[in-house]
Amino acid sequence: MSEQQHIVSYGKLTAIWLGLLALTALTVWVARHNAGIGHVWGSLAIAVIKGGLVIAFFMHMKYEGRLLRWLLFFALSVLAIFIGFTFFDVLYR
Repeated sequence: MSEQQHIVSYGKLTAIWLGLLALTALTVWVARHNAGIGHVWGSLAIAVIKGGLVIAFFMHMKYEGRLLRWLLFFALSVLAIFIGFTFFDVLYR
């Protein structure tokens, strides 16, 4: 078996980290401006982007094969469905 190592440059990791910091600041900004339910959806969207960056670059999922990426997508989709069902259960009690 040949294993390939993916060496990510410090510049790219620093850029991703600075992007995550900027998205965190944007999350705080969105949360402070009360736009009804919009700030919740905005914060969730930013959190998904931040999670995607962490998974892709810091966990090296960007360099994995197609099968492993699809399995991760499937697992996260099932998790989202279960969390959604939980919210609907609490909402309609």
